[in-house]
Amino acid sequence: MARRTIGLGIRHRKIMEFLTDFQEEKGYSPSIRQIGKSIKVDSTSLIDYYLNQLEEMSYIERDEHISRSIRILKEVYPVTGIQGGQLRRVTNASDMLMLPLAGRIVAGAPMPVPATDLAYYDSESSVEIARSLLPKREKISELFALEVQGESMIDAMVNDGDIIVVKQAQTAENGEMVAVWLDDTNETTLKYFYLEGNRVRLQPANPTMGPIYIDNPARLRIMGKVVMVIRQVKQQSGKPL
Repeated sequence: MARRTIGLGIRHRKIMEFLTDFQEEKGYSPSIRQIGKSIKVDSTSLIDYYLNQLEEMSYIERDEHISRSIRILKEVYPVTGIQGGQLRRVTNASDMLMLPLAGRIVAGAPMPVPATDLAYYDSESSVEIARSLLPKREKISELFALEVQGESMIDAMVNDGDIIVVKQAQTAENGEMVAVWLDDTNETTLKYFYLEGNRVRLQPANPTMGPIYIDNPARLRIMGKVVMVIRQVKQQSGKPL
């Protein structure tokens, strides 16, 4: 499952991945110089700075008076994405970019959200996305991310807790997956969009759930179209793929 990230940059991620791989192979922590070599940074003070930040974010714990004392508190898993119905893993950390995590979208019955639109996450919330996973035609400035809650879109490979990347848009074609806002009730939902005469059908991708009909299209505001679904994937052993 993809996770939101607060302040976790590319070097932080590379350090965490190196720490995890090194400890799994050796059974103990690497030295500061070994960490620096892994991310091509010679300054030990800079590595110590990054480690202090990881401690502050509760990714690691260490005893400053004992060498090789780093303990991993939570793992950082490889980023994966759904593109063209296929699961792809990102292996090049330099390909990563940050997109704002604007809030949560419900894949189910519409859910009320604060009147301040979807931006109820703090301003530093973001998710890491690989540029290579995004369609080349998309402008980064027009993209934002939302965390999915609910299971109405599971047949579209969108599960509870996944992150969707959304392109800002005010209109949609029939069959496109959209994030919509219902103005009169201040509710939001994620569905397939269909304009049928004078009404809109919001169609889930779950055979156990029925569509939502909007008899007055004026009360529905399209916020964006889904361009990608991202998640972190684990094997049954619990280790990252």
